[in-house]
Amino acid sequence: MTTPRDLMFVALDPASGRPPGQGELSLGLAGAELIDLVDAGAAELDGDHIVPAGVDAPDDALLRAAASVLVREEPYESVDDWLWRRGRDLFSAYQAALEEEGLLTRQRGRRLPFRAGSEPTLVDSPERRRAAGRLTAEEPVLTALVAAVLIHDESADGSDGSDGSDGSDSFGGSDGSAESVDLPDGVEAVLAAVGTAELELAAVRQRRDVEQAAFDNIWRGV
Repeated sequence: MTTPRDLMFVALDPASGRPPGQGELSLGLAGAELIDLVDAGAAELDGDHIVPAGVDAPDDALLRAAASVLVREEPYESVDDWLWRRGRDLFSAYQAALEEEGLLTRQRGRRLPFRAGSEPTLVDSPERRRAAGRLTAEEPVLTALVAAVLIHDESADGSDGSDGSDGSDSFGGSDGSAESVDLPDGVEAVLAAVGTAELELAAVRQRRDVEQAAFDNIWRGV
């Protein structure tokens, strides 16, 4: 198992109260991948830039895919750029992998059993229980990642699965940080970048919603 997979299991667990938005979770998954690549020795951080290392990626198809797209020429890619580039639609990639392995299914309605937009549902599995146990034990990296993707999920329209709540009663702390935990500098840098990216995403959505509301008001007055 890997940190991104554990993040998927925990974030989609009904105990979280609601699933995070796909955008939030995709950014978190990209950060989790980078943490695992650094931990495995497949990448190193030079300041805020990612330097590929000589060690092979862990034996996981998605982590190998992540390692294969690391920028291998100077100037190396920044952590922030990696999160946005690698994170694009990353939720869908992990969802497809878990569905293929039988670890995630989709709820089926009686009339439209294969309807589009059906909610993904975790099956009971050792992998799911392991991820839950890791969080229950307050493993700092997973706890911080879960807090980040849940706390900063503030989409007003709920299009990505959000209900607009602030997530303060969900997993993790109130701000998604890991400041009170002694973590390697590289891990802390990635977690900080994830938190910043999540806030940037929330800000973009807020601006979009304000602009849409203003547009709607104009048409109401026509």
